[in-house]
This record gives sequence, structure tokens and C-alpha cells, in this order.
Amino acid sequence: MIGHETNLDQDIYQDYNTSFPAVNQTNATLEEEECGVSTENFLHICLLPSMCIVMLISFLERRSKVYSFEERFPYLRGRFGIVVPLDFTGTLRNRWSYTFAFIAAAPQMIQLILGFIVPFNVPKWLIALMYLVAAFEVALANLPFFVCLSTTHRAVGGALGLLYTLVWLYVEVWNVQCAHKFCDKNTFDGSLMCYEDLLQWPYLLCLGFLLCRFGFMLATEVKNCLQKRNKQAEEDGVLQSCQYKYVQTLLRRPPERSLEKSWFRRKVYDSDPYFKFPSRMITTAVISLVGLYIFISSELVSSSLGIKKLYTLVETPSFWTEYLDYAAYAWYVSAVLATLSSVAHVGHVLICYRKHMKKLRAGDKSFLPARFRTPNSAVSMVALVRFPGCQIAYTLWGYLIVHFALFVFGIVFVFLVVIPIREEGFLTWLIDLITFLANFFIVLILLKLQVLLVRLFFLQDKLSPEDKRKPLALNNRKAFHNFNYFFFFYNVILGLWSCILRLLRSAFVSLLLVSRINRTVMPKGFELLDKGYRTWIGMIMADHYHNNLVLVCFCHLLLKRTLERHTAAKSYSCVNQTPGNLAASPLEVRVRTRWLLLYTLLRNPQIILLRKREKLNDNREQLAVVWATMQTQQAEAAAVVQCTDPSLLV
Repeated sequence: MIGHETNLDQDIYQDYNTSFPAVNQTNATLEEEECGVSTENFLHICLLPSMCIVMLISFLERRSKVYSFEERFPYLRGRFGIVVPLDFTGTLRNRWSYTFAFIAAAPQMIQLILGFIVPFNVPKWLIALMYLVAAFEVALANLPFFVCLSTTHRAVGGALGLLYTLVWLYVEVWNVQCAHKFCDKNTFDGSLMCYEDLLQWPYLLCLGFLLCRFGFMLATEVKNCLQKRNKQAEEDGVLQSCQYKYVQTLLRRPPERSLEKSWFRRKVYDSDPYFKFPSRMITTAVISLVGLYIFISSELVSSSLGIKKLYTLVETPSFWTEYLDYAAYAWYVSAVLATLSSVAHVGHVLICYRKHMKKLRAGDKSFLPARFRTPNSAVSMVALVRFPGCQIAYTLWGYLIVHFALFVFGIVFVFLVVIPIREEGFLTWLIDLITFLANFFIVLILLKLQVLLVRLFFLQDKLSPEDKRKPLALNNRKAFHNFNYFFFFYNVILGLWSCILRLLRSAFVSLLLVSRINRTVMPKGFELLDKGYRTWIGMIMADHYHNNLVLVCFCHLLLKRTLERHTAAKSYSCVNQTPGNLAASPLEVRVRTRWLLLYTLLRNPQIILLRKREKLNDNREQLAVVWATMQTQQAEAAAVVQCTDPSLLV
């Protein structure tokens, strides 16, 4: 009886699911929202802890400039300094730590680009401001990662960064587990949940690296405190050996015989041990690659599920199945080619950056357009800020455009080559191709024939047997004029084909250069219309002006010698410093100065006459002068008596 009731309940539940699928899907969505933490809600929650962490680290930082009203609060004097997340102008410290911190924020950046993060609803004409607020929210939520890495208070930064990263890692692991609970390969949305770990593993890996990094910072600082070691400041980027060695190589005489380079160094990549990419370039390149991985993985997962859904719609094998196979093959092959192209472009941007920086350091600006050789200061500094975002967005858009263009080319190739060969045979297709391209080859032959005829009959002989080419001087002028006249009419037709070839070549080259902002897609004279290229030029010029290694090393040595002299001069004076506290408070300095002044005036009363006093204290000044005069007279009288004492005249 009990088994019969159980079967009856299962039948009723199955009938309910069949009758009301929308209700079940809604319930599953509600359960998923209750299980996981959405990105928007998590960002809202992280704002308050983020601001608290930033305020705490700002309280620990000291400002060099102290205002007068802060003298009333000695313990708050110079507190709440400006917190710097990272130095993007050219620092070489913590380059990979900053990179992993940016990768941890990559999912939010991609959702920001796609418009999934909406803090509040606004009218359509205020969408740009809404995106600005959303970007600031993402930046503020991820700010503790960078602040804890860059602070000089490594113990506090390590502890706070460890706790903050642990919370983010826990929430992300929780979301991945919730996604697996709703993995259902029978539905499209459920199938996407099955691949959540494939999309999130770079994010989890970077959070794990940051967790280890903050733990190492905290453990190192605790070890130094237990062993009573003095806290040493981090080594500045200028002090790194690679930069000094680069300047030293400039001062040395170049070798008489250069070493023969391998094929890889000559054709692919030539390593330079004295050149280090700044954190900005490494971060931009790595985030571009991670963004490509997330974008391509999401695209391939969605497309594969969509193709499977299309196969299920085709019940019996038909010509639609064949066309669907061709489209699927073209889609996947074009995805692979577009991926390889985008990855190669990211690496090529780094190579071009190093090449351009070396040329600028050597004083060579020939590769720059004439109007860009004198940079605009404001535009260059804005380009330095704008470059990472532009390069990442251009890389993603470049992949998408190249992928669809190659997919269209693949479909055209299938319909023009594969299907005719399969249906009519290779020989028939080859004959049709030769017939179609015969005129095209004739046009190319005629273009080359004109060059050959001019070279053989209408140019004078070489001036010297050693010359490689004939001089630009006409021979057989009358024949050349006839040649020019008769080919004038035919060259109009050739110009039509040449125009088509020019258009196809320009489209192909522009398509490949979409994601490379180090090259302009505009012709010469119209470079100002290419915003990406202007950003690249401004960025490398700002880098050249701020990170010229010769000037930076010279200024560093100059400052180092100045500080050494200043320290040596201060060692003879302890007026404003105490032996145990080199940075005394203003109250201590004022008390000590007044005591030393009182002691000096008591021992040397004649100095009082030389002091400058304010006019408001005339009475006190007169009394001081009278007292100083009396003390001086008494001192002189005592000296005279001492000199005339007979007991001293021995």
C-alpha cells in the first residue's frame, strides 16, 4: 500500500512538471539566486570593507606636509596620507603581484564591458554616466588588493589583504559549487552551469596566488619582528641591477665583432637582459590573454551547445545536416585561427614597445609621424592612463571581428570550393576556376609586361657595371611616346582591377591590425583620425620622458649624494633632532629649542642686545635691554677685578 502511494506521488509530481515547466524553471532560478552570490550584490557588500581598509592604511601613512591645525592633535599629525594603489608610470616592483590582482578583477571588467553590472537604472541619455559609476564601483571594490600590496606597512597590509582575499576566494568557490548543483545537460542554461569551473579557474588561481603572497608578506614581517631586525625599505626600481647595467653598457666600447645570433633570435624574438617591461605593459598583456581565454571559452561553450540544439531540431539527415556540418567546421577553424592571431598580436605589441623605446632612447624618432615628434604634454599623460583599457578592449574586439570575418571567408570557401568539388568533381571545378581566373592572370601578366618592356627598351644602360639598376633616364623616346599612347586606353581597364585589388588588400590589412594599436589603420596624413594609434604614440612618449634610464640614474645618484651630505651635516647638530628619535614632534622641538635659547642667553647675555624683537613688546624689550646691559657691565667689572687681583699676579 505504501509503495502504491509512493508511485502515485511520483506520477503526480511528474505530471505537474510536465504541465507547468515554466513554474519549475522559475523555482530553479530562485533557488540558484538564493544559493549563489550575484556579482552586483557582492560588489555592493565589498564597498564598506574596502573603504575601511583604505582608511586604515591611509591613517598609517604619513604626509610630508603638515598643516597648522594638526598641531593640536600630536597623534594625528601628518596622518591620513594619500594611498597609492600602484605606480603605472614605470615601476618594476611587484609587477606580477599587480598583474594577478588585475586578473582577479578580470571577470568584473568583462561583465562591465558587456554591460552586466548596472548599479542603478537611469534614462537612456545618462547611460554613459551609469557606466562611469559602475567602473568606479568595481575599482573601489578591488582597491584593497593593490593598496595592501603597495603599502610600506607590510604587516598590516599582509593581514588585511589575507582576510580580504580569503573572503573573495570563499565566495567564488561557493558560486562554483552552486553552479554545479544546477548542472543539467538537458537544458541550455543548465549546460552552461556545467562549464562554470572552466571559465573561473584563472580567477581562482589568481586569488590563490594573492592569498599566498599576502601570507608570505605577513610571515616575513612577523619573522623580522621576532628576530628584532630593522625594517628595511623596499628597493627602488632605480636601484635594480638591470637598469644600472644598461647605463654601464652605454659607457663601454662596443665589441669589435658581434656575436652571431641564432635563427630564433634573428627572426622571432631577441632577448635583452637589460630591458624590463614595466608593470603596465605586463599587466595589459596578461589581462588581454586572460580576457581572450574567458571570452573564447564562453563563446565556444555557447556555440557548441547551440550547434547541438540545432542538430536536435533536424530530425532526419538531410541537406541541412550537411550544411550545418560545414558551418560548424568553419566556425571552429576560424575560432582557432582568430585565437592564434590575437595571441600573436599581444606578443607583437610587447616586441614593438621594446623596439620603439630603444629607438627613442637612442634619439631616433624617424618611425614617428612628423606631427607626433613634438608631443602634447596633456595628451601624452592621458594616453598613459588610457592605454591599458584601450589595448584590452581592442584585443577583444579584434578577436571578435577577425573571427566573424574568417567564418564568412570559410563559408564562402565551402560554397565555392568544397561543395562544387564534392558534387561535380575536382577536374570540372579546376577547369571552371582556370576559366574564371584566366582574365585575372592576363591582367597581372600585362602589368608585369609593361615593367619588363620599359626595363629592356626604354631605359639607358648602366653607368657602371657595378650598378644594380639602370639609371632613371629615357632611351628611345619616340618609341616610348607611342608605347605610352596605346597603353593609355588599356590602363583604364587595368586601373579598375587594380582598384579592386587595392580595396581587398586594404580591408585585409586593416582587419588584421584592428587589435594592434601600435600601427595605424589610416593612410599617411590621416593618423590623427586613429585614436588607438594616438594613444600608443602618447604612451611611449610619456614613458620616454619619465623613464629615460640615463636621466633617471643620473638624478638618483645626484639625490643620493645630496642626502649623504645632508645626513653628514646633520650629524654635527642636534637642535631639531634627538638621538633616539630623528623625527620628533613639533612640541618636543619647540621645547628643546626654547631651553637651548634660555641656556645660551644666560651664559651670553650680550647676545640679547642683538636679538630682533617685535614692536608690540616695547616694555619687555626695554627691560630685557636694561637687564642685558647690567649683566654685561657686571661681567666686565668682574673681569677687571680678576685681572687686577694681586694673588693672581705671580
